[in-house]
Amino acid sequence: MGEQGPDGSNKKRKTDERFAHAAPVTPAAPVAKTARQTAKRAAKKIAAKKTAPKKTAAKGTAAKETAKPPANESRTALVRRARRINRELAEVYPYAHPELDFDNPFQLLVATVLSAQTTDLRVNQTTPALFSKYPTPEDLAAANPEEVEEILRPCGFFRAKTRSVIGLSKALTEDFGGQVPGRLEDLVKLPGVGRKTAFVVLGNAFGRPGITVDTHFQRLVRRWQWTAETDPDKIEAAVGALFPKSDWTDLSHHVIWHGRRICHARKPACGACPIAPLCPAYGEGETDPEKAAKLLKYEKGGFPGQRLKPPQAYLDAGGKPAPPLGAG
Repeated sequence: MGEQGPDGSNKKRKTDERFAHAAPVTPAAPVAKTARQTAKRAAKKIAAKKTAPKKTAAKGTAAKETAKPPANESRTALVRRARRINRELAEVYPYAHPELDFDNPFQLLVATVLSAQTTDLRVNQTTPALFSKYPTPEDLAAANPEEVEEILRPCGFFRAKTRSVIGLSKALTEDFGGQVPGRLEDLVKLPGVGRKTAFVVLGNAFGRPGITVDTHFQRLVRRWQWTAETDPDKIEAAVGALFPKSDWTDLSHHVIWHGRRICHARKPACGACPIAPLCPAYGEGETDPEKAAKLLKYEKGGFPGQRLKPPQAYLDAGGKPAPPLGAG
């Protein structure tokens, strides 16, 4: 979710909105069954589309042709398809949440800056030591850079990240009374903080809607033909126009989670994808349900997630917390 590089809505729709702080969901099936269930569900949806009337295609291409939306898809049809995809993903990931461990806005801000060009898991395994020694902006602002570098070494680019977190801590101390500001225009003035990081903090620490355009989000919205833009700011504007503003934060979680678990960059698990009938890119990855199920990651594949301290809703759904740094 971090910065790259070192540096409609109706009553029924509203029922689909979920967030990390929502009440625990009804416990799902055991994790061991998740991959098979996901694959079976996707296969049924694809099969239903393949048998729909007035659809003809050569053998081996029926599913892809069925999934592909018309080339002249109208704006209204695009909005409907995009919102349906989000509703489907909300059912698949009702427990979706920020995958960085944090207890307050300051911790989320620092963790998001540290997550540039590394995994959220690695950040989560590293920040406990950092926040234990430097719990406040004032503490981190006065820290010895060499000591901070040693703690942050596992995150990569540790010297640049040390400068950023110490710099933003000094700015928070000197300009904002040691508090993380809740406005976009203030956040982006902090060292190492851009729009993406700012929206992560605003959406998840302050409850202010924002779209997080990370690499997963960019990849998926283009695969789904929501936009052809490649610039993050233009993607943010184009996708934001398809949804009510109140959906933006949860939408970001749904898309990013799907990108990490099923719709991978190199080997998307098309045969285990619950939104395959709505995807123009169906068939780019493995379409056999059994083979696709083996590609699923994190809780969808029966493995631990990225947070050491995930929300209770995630644990109730069968998710497993990640191990601490150095474990196993």
